[in-house]
Amino acid sequence: GLGSHLDLSNNWLGDEGARVVAGVLGECEALAHVDLSNNRIGYEGARMLAGVLGECKALAHLDLSDNAIGDQGAGRLTRVLGGCKALAHCALSGSRVSDEGTGVLAGMLGQCKALAHLDLSDNRIGGEGAGRLAGVLEECKALAHLDLSDTRMVSEGAGRLAGVLGGVQGAGSSRLELQRDFR
Repeated sequence: GLGSHLDLSNNWLGDEGARVVAGVLGECEALAHVDLSNNRIGYEGARMLAGVLGECKALAHLDLSDNAIGDQGAGRLTRVLGGCKALAHCALSGSRVSDEGTGVLAGMLGQCKALAHLDLSDNRIGGEGAGRLAGVLEECKALAHLDLSDTRMVSEGAGRLAGVLGGVQGAGSSRLELQRDFR
């Protein structure tokens, strides 16, 4: 097998490399940590990875930051990540996700009972996406850190998120990052 940790970050794998990685991930029963950040992975690569990541039952940490998976890639991934019951850390920073992709992600969040850290920073998430996230945050009891910094959120979306966090039990220890968002 692969062991428990796979870090192929910063290798410019592209979609073809993601296809090769996806082929190897079939042997991933014990794989807990996958870092494929900064690899020029697009929708096709995300689609191929999504086909196997759902089988990684021990997956606790997934980093696909700084790739170009976009809304469609995020949609493909979220369909399977909801089945990753151990997933505690998911980073999709700088992955070209907009309100549409954030809406799909929001639909999955309630299924990820262990998710404690979600990084969606440096994406194109506006008020609509923030509103969709706000609508499901109450279901995310383990979520302690939500990073939405450097998105395109407007003050209305930030207000909705803050309002929901204020009402979430245990949210006193939660961290919401919104630096440089208000446009």
